[in-house]
Amino acid sequence: MKFTKMHGIGNDYIYVNCLEGIDFDPVQASVTLSDRHFGVGSDGMILICPSEKADFRMRMFNADGSEGKMCGNGIRCFAKYVYCKGLTGKTVITVETLAGIKTAWLTVENGDVTAIRVDMGRPVLEPALIPVLFEGERMINAPMEVCGKQWNVTAVSMGNPHCVTYVDDVDALDLEKIGPSFERHPLFPERVNTEFVQPVDASTVKMRVWERGSGETWACGTGACAVAVASVLKGVVNSGSVTVKLRGGDLQIEWDREENTVYMTGPATFVYEGEVTSA
Repeated sequence: MKFTKMHGIGNDYIYVNCLEGIDFDPVQASVTLSDRHFGVGSDGMILICPSEKADFRMRMFNADGSEGKMCGNGIRCFAKYVYCKGLTGKTVITVETLAGIKTAWLTVENGDVTAIRVDMGRPVLEPALIPVLFEGERMINAPMEVCGKQWNVTAVSMGNPHCVTYVDDVDALDLEKIGPSFERHPLFPERVNTEFVQPVDASTVKMRVWERGSGETWACGTGACAVAVASVLKGVVNSGSVTVKLRGGDLQIEWDREENTVYMTGPATFVYEGEVTSA
């Protein structure tokens, strides 16, 4: 099986061209190859598949083999892959995901894709649709107990569930200790991605993320979108245009309140290509 490793500001995935079909178990392959000691090493695996509804279909698997609905950094790399590999000549492409069809706009300079802007869709705040077991109309800055401590959290779905909480110093957090307790909190029946956010200024925040199924990753595109929405709702930032600083780099997030649509802009990078004989 030939593969390409790519990353979006440090959020790395193994990409496999499956336009002619899939002749391997993607669940087992993702678990085996994502291992950073005995495999390729990644946050998961993404498959490039044909679609009857869009230009392409993206399937995304976490490092633990669970299939995710959407991945913001992953879809930017996906868009760069299909263009640079000659699978399309379009600079505006549509991608079918389990979270719906997403549109990506590619900035191309000297034949290379230098940036990708993605329509990430509308933020979902209704508890039942996130899903989160919360009785109010929206879970915004609501108290939740984790590891014997009360945290104020905001729940947002960007195609997958996110729990956003604000801290004074994100670098001081022991995510390996507290992350799993957030991920598997009983309020979130499908588990949850958790963003720990430190405000920087009126248009900038800094975050770390614990992703369900993968642990701490250097970046999370849907998480950055959820953080931008939560920061607007909480009054942490003064507009819908937010710079989100992650461990792997920055993402520009815009929440168009009139359209109720979130746009994400950022880079994508090829790392290397290889071939495995078994997964």
